[in-house]
Amino acid sequence: MIKSMTGFSKTEASSDSIKVTTEIKSLNWKGLEISFRMPKQINHKEMEMRDFFRNNISRGTLFININIESDNETQKFSINQEIASQCYDELTVLKKNLKIKDTITLSHILAFSDKISQSEVIHKEEVVMKLLSKTIQTGIKSLENMKLKEGQNIAKDILRRMKNTQDFITKIEEISQNRVPQERERLRNRIAQLFENDEIDEHRLQMEIVILADKLDISEECIRLDSHFKFFYEAVKAPEPAGRKINFLLQEINREVNTIGSKSNDALISQYVVGIKEELERIREQIQNVE
Repeated sequence: MIKSMTGFSKTEASSDSIKVTTEIKSLNWKGLEISFRMPKQINHKEMEMRDFFRNNISRGTLFININIESDNETQKFSINQEIASQCYDELTVLKKNLKIKDTITLSHILAFSDKISQSEVIHKEEVVMKLLSKTIQTGIKSLENMKLKEGQNIAKDILRRMKNTQDFITKIEEISQNRVPQERERLRNRIAQLFENDEIDEHRLQMEIVILADKLDISEECIRLDSHFKFFYEAVKAPEPAGRKINFLLQEINREVNTIGSKSNDALISQYVVGIKEELERIREQIQNVE
């Protein structure tokens, strides 16, 4: 299955004056990385949510932003006693160094309230978790639909380019089949020119032709290419993510094409090989965006 790695979804759910919003953004990556931004109240659910995303997405970088709002918010306020003591100690040292006679008061310490106070909105956990589960499940479905839609466009492009590649290979095979007789005659003429009136050793000539034919033969490469093409189309149609498999097949196809290019001392075949490599490179670029 061709499915893009890029996508975005935003889902909301509300109940009992509580609203949970979940944003999921997916970008390209060779593996799977998950980053969360969420209220401390649900930090203990992070591992559970990671497992859920791992079971549904195989590749990409995920950014998940979760926000909880309430019409009737209850805040829990506290002061970090340890930091407040450190603040007093530092002010005492500063007072001594600057030779200030004023007494350090509570108001001086509270000037650093952003450092010593802690405030957190506490929501009904049961309601929050129910809403969170709903937004995550709905959000990932929306994300997957977007990735599948983009993947369909990618699939159309890479299938068209692979068809062009196969057409090039067919043309190369046709040229290759006609080259052995042509090269045999060319070799005979060159030897005749060298020996002129001397008698040509037909046995030696046949040996040279056999060696030449072996060098020109690309049947093995073409057979392997047919196998690679078959696996390529199966990977595109298979239900599981195909990005890694197709990337590997492209490497194998490129290797066979390089061998054909090195064997074929022919201008037209070389031209077709260049065309194939251009199409493979375009497919490779597209596959970098496939899960």
